[in-house]
Amino acid sequence: MEKHKQRVQRKKRMRTRILISNDRPRLTVFRSNKYVYAQIIDDSKRKTIAAYSSKDLPKTKIGNSGIEIAMAVGEELAKRAKAKKIKKVIFDRGGYKYHGKVKAIAEGARKGGLEF
Repeated sequence: MEKHKQRVQRKKRMRTRILISNDRPRLTVFRSNKYVYAQIIDDSKRKTIAAYSSKDLPKTKIGNSGIEIAMAVGEELAKRAKAKKIKKVIFDRGGYKYHGKVKAIAEGARKGGLEF
C-alpha cells in the first residue's frame, strides 16, 4: 500500500506543475496489471480529446511483450491526435517512473508525430 501512496503523492506534485502551464493539452498514462491506457485531455475545457488503450488494439497487432503493446498504443493515440490537429502535448506520466511501458508510450507517441 505504501507504493501506491507514494505514486499518488508524485502524481499530485506533477499535476500541479502541469496545470500551471495550461496552454497545451496533456497526454496522461494509466497502467493496470493487464492493460495500458493513454488519453489526451484539454484541461481548459475539461474534455478528453483522444483516448486509446491496449484493449482497443486488434489481436493481430499485439506483440509478445508489454513494451511492444505500449509502443503501439502510443502510435495509435498519435494518429488520433493528428486527426484532431493536435501536434504538441505535455506528457503526464501519472506518478509512474519514466521507464518500461510508460517510456514506450511516450516513444510511440513521438514516433507517431506528437511533440512534448
